[in-house]
Amino acid sequence: MVTKAEVMKALKECLDPEIGISLVDLGLIYDVIINKDKVDIKMTLTTPGCPMHAYMVDDVKNKVNNIKGVKEVNVELVWDPPWSPDRMSDEAKKMLGFK
Repeated sequence: MVTKAEVMKALKECLDPEIGISLVDLGLIYDVIINKDKVDIKMTLTTPGCPMHAYMVDDVKNKVNNIKGVKEVNVELVWDPPWSPDRMSDEAKKMLGFK
């Protein structure tokens, strides 16, 4: 059985290609729902017009698909609630000079 911890570990390897910080630490992953071998992920981007959206969604799908037992990965881009720097981990804030 696939666990949320396994999925979050895989997602931690997905980096924003422009700044090299994980999507998890940036606060872009809003929800992970696991139903047997299917994983549904709700995520956002820092801006709706992000030119790297397709790359990041594909990276999320690829990393999670590599988890043993995962047969299907669906990623839904959501814009509510809107992303803000408040969603970032303390580590990411420090790396970007917010702390």
